[in-house]
Parts: sequence; C-alpha cells; structure tokens
Amino acid sequence: MERKTYLLVDGENIDATLGNSILGRRPRPEERPRWDRLLEWSERSFDQPVTGLFFLAAGTEMPTTFVQALIAIGFTPVPLSGAGKVVDIAIQRTAEALLAREADVILASHDGDFLEQVSALCDGTRQVGVVGFGEFVNASFRGLPGLRIIDLEYDVGAFNSALPRVKVIPIDEFDPLDFL
Repeated sequence: MERKTYLLVDGENIDATLGNSILGRRPRPEERPRWDRLLEWSERSFDQPVTGLFFLAAGTEMPTTFVQALIAIGFTPVPLSGAGKVVDIAIQRTAEALLAREADVILASHDGDFLEQVSALCDGTRQVGVVGFGEFVNASFRGLPGLRIIDLEYDVGAFNSALPRVKVIPIDEFDPLDFL
C-alpha cells in the first residue's frame, strides 16, 4: 500500500481564529482560505498523495452547498452532530486511529485539545505538521520533536490577498517599502 498523508481540517477553528483574532469580524467568503491550495501544498510538500478530511459540526442540517464545494476540490467532508465538541472528538479519534497506519499527518487547527494525539504521532516514523496562523498555534505544539508548524498564509499561500497580521520580521527579510 502506498504511503499517504492525511490532512485533518478543523475548519471551524481556522475560521474562528481568522475572524476573531485577525480580522476582528466574521470573514467574508473571499477572505476565507482557499482549501484547494492547502491540499495541493500538502501533496507537494510531503511528496505523496493526500487524503483531506474536513470535519464540520453539521447539527441537524447538512450544509449542502459547502459540502458539495469541499467534494469538488477533493476533500472528504465529515459532517458531525451530537453533544459537545463533536469536531474535536472526531479529529482526536481519527488521529488515534492513524497511529496504527504508516502515514503522515497534517492537522489544520490551533487547538491544544489535540496535543496528546499530535504528540503520539510525533514518534519519529512519520512527517507531522500543524497548519494555521503561526502566532496562534498552541504554544505546547512547538516543543514536539519533528513537528512542522506551517503557516496557512505565509507557507501555504491559501489566501487571495494579504491578511492584516503583525509578525516578527527577520532582518534579512525586512523590506522598508512594505511600510512606506
């Protein structure tokens, strides 16, 4: 069986961080990530096929338009219902199930609720990444051996225009024209 990467997307977490912490308001459709770019980047960067699983809390109504869009770009939607943090529970269970597979894993979330599972995946036998907005990724992820922190905007290029973020700039990358 060919090795692959599993891309586990906590879209609600990414959307909430984008809206609350970066934009200060609900993102407009054109401001949201281009999820197809994340799939393409993952395949190029990890140099193997990617299975994208997009977890979403659906409640009692299937978000049909969004689900169809996810399928069209190559994701497998995982609509969930039930009490509690159903997306977190499903991603945790999926990450635990992946321990038994020879597979690489990318988690798209900032949430420290996945620390235990991501830590277990960082066993030295696989590539593991956490993708989001670097400054908002839970700090506990940073100490995990071999874990790649991947920025959704800067590394993946998942947005059509620059977001209003403030970041530390290495002096070798500083361009005063960016500020003039």
